[in-house]
Amino acid sequence: MFQNITPITKNIIIINVIVFVATLLLENYGIFVTQWLAGFFPLSPNFRSWQIITHMFMHGSIMHIAFNMLTLLSFGPVLEQVLGGKKFTILYFLAGIGGFALYNIINLVEVFRITQFLKENDYNINEIYKYATIGYVGDMPFTSSNPEVQEKAQSLFNILRTPMVGASGAIFGVVAAFSTLFPNAKLMFMFIPAPIKAKYLLPIIILISVFLGVGQFSWDNVAHFAHIGGALVGYLYIRNWKKHNNIIGG
Repeated sequence: MFQNITPITKNIIIINVIVFVATLLLENYGIFVTQWLAGFFPLSPNFRSWQIITHMFMHGSIMHIAFNMLTLLSFGPVLEQVLGGKKFTILYFLAGIGGFALYNIINLVEVFRITQFLKENDYNINEIYKYATIGYVGDMPFTSSNPEVQEKAQSLFNILRTPMVGASGAIFGVVAAFSTLFPNAKLMFMFIPAPIKAKYLLPIIILISVFLGVGQFSWDNVAHFAHIGGALVGYLYIRNWKKHNNIIGG
């Protein structure tokens, strides 16, 4: 079956699996490529320009990569056949970059808010950036005894040190593109007893992502705004493609 998958989709899946396995193997030898290839906040001392692309090929667990690749396998080949390999590749990477961008725009707003608070409380922000480098091991020492100031400083420290990994932004872009191109296609999901039309799927996943992203629940470490950014790019890309190809409706 795998040999019948369209070439770009197949190659993306293969690269993701190779990178995931290689990452696990290298970690056994004390080589942690995640700190170089995962996507850090652009103002973090750990950010490198190539992470805008490489973060799409990094995954945190087997379940993470399995979900993303199975979703790509479900929607990617049809889109690739319709759009062609070049346009499908552009869609995939633009959606991934869009996810990275929106996620970090939200982070930028939060960093600005925290920074203003710390400055008002005469906290040395440069100390946070110094200790936020991946090479530093241990907790960040606080230069204030104020619990609220410590909490904000810790939040900034966490943003600067926590990377974004996964192809989810690109995957959500693919799902959104499929839903926009084939709105009446009926889809089956494991926990839904009846098929659901694609045009209903997109708003559902967006609403869930917004709810979870705004909620910032302690048990949830998923970059939901990356999903929204990727989906938005996928939707706009297909709307533009349909317009230039004189395609009306779904």
